[in-house]
Amino acid sequence: MKYLVVGLGNIGSEYENTRHNIGFKIVDALAKASTIFFEPNKLGDTASLKFKGRTFILLKPSTYMNLSGKAVNYYLQKEKIKQENLIVITDDIALPFGTLRLKGKGSDGGHNGLKDIIKVLGNANFARLRFGVGSEFVKGKQINYVLGDFAPEEQNQMGERLEKTTEMIKSFGTIGLGRTMSNFNGK
Repeated sequence: MKYLVVGLGNIGSEYENTRHNIGFKIVDALAKASTIFFEPNKLGDTASLKFKGRTFILLKPSTYMNLSGKAVNYYLQKEKIKQENLIVITDDIALPFGTLRLKGKGSDGGHNGLKDIIKVLGNANFARLRFGVGSEFVKGKQINYVLGDFAPEEQNQMGERLEKTTEMIKSFGTIGLGRTMSNFNGK
């Protein structure tokens, strides 16, 4: 069984530690914990993880957040991965910092990366793992907030949150969406 694990973010050092790049940070943590490395490839950096008889293709699209659909569709086709085995990791300002929420389908929730993936795939029937980044911003300053760095107290909690998120991804591939949602959502 093959799975495509897409961490959404923007390329470039100026975005590296921003809230909007939590998807990249999560797949980086999974790769590091598994002692695998990303390599530059067409439309993104990829790494391949073998775990309990499954293959997880990790992807950090190089298309920028708002054009992520092209890279996602390319790797689904190239790797012959069913859409039901796709999980997209995003930031979510509607959730308090560190809250994890896995869903099997749904709207884009105002997230431009998800919006483009839904547009390119033609449907919203794929798993998305949302990592809460909070909403501590003044009205009208949402873009500055998501493109800002995590606060020091959030950075102190980041290691544990990244570890929990990587457990969720592996669980998604081994015990399935429903059981993973029951075991992890909101915890």
